[in-house]
Amino acid sequence: MPGGRLTQQERQQIALGLADGLAYAEIARRLDRPTSTITREVMRNGGPTAYRADLAHRATERRAHRRKHTPPRGQGVPAQAHGRDDEAVREYEEAFTTLLMQQGLPKMTARVLTCLFIADAGSLTASELVQRLQVSAASVSKAIAFLEDQGLVSRERDERRLERYFVDDDVWYQSTVASARGTAQVAEIARQGVGILGRDSPAAARLENIARFSDFISESILRAAEQVREVLYTRPEMTPGNTTTPGSDRG
Repeated sequence: MPGGRLTQQERQQIALGLADGLAYAEIARRLDRPTSTITREVMRNGGPTAYRADLAHRATERRAHRRKHTPPRGQGVPAQAHGRDDEAVREYEEAFTTLLMQQGLPKMTARVLTCLFIADAGSLTASELVQRLQVSAASVSKAIAFLEDQGLVSRERDERRLERYFVDDDVWYQSTVASARGTAQVAEIARQGVGILGRDSPAAARLENIARFSDFISESILRAAEQVREVLYTRPEMTPGNTTTPGSDRG
């Protein structure tokens, strides 16, 4: 059934679909499942090249067994706020983490970033991340260092002198800009090869096309990011006549 756990037969169909080179969306359509379910299932069980139905099924049973015997939240892990459903939040965390892993982030880094994204304050201390993720402080530290290098998190000391890690509304803009600049660097290095390999050579023609494409993509992304950022961060301001006019202050 679409809303229940994947069966062993469904996992075998996933493995067959991957072997046939089918996209996740097509496998999901054939099984009448959400694409996110198939994506999460594959990524948490070895990825598209290493997925095996029997191993995935046993791993899922082990995870279910561990959850069944996990101590209650009162013994360390904070309860969910706003009446949220624990299982629904856990499933969402897994789905978001899987997506970030698909985008190229290491697993622990993806887990830490997801945890920060869904924290109401948009910030957590190292000890809070250790507690929430049930991992070592060293694992959190390594993930944070990577995320800082990518410009995805920042750190400050709070009033207790504890280091607190932040994501804010601007983080995806900064990440997008960094990605676009990386694409621009691809254009630059490709264009260097044109001169080195000789403009009339087939290799140079290929590199020139790569450079043109990368330039166009980079410029388009940067322009779109600036436009969208301006729209998203424009807030209505109340005037004395009780009408609203757009303002550009960021909150």
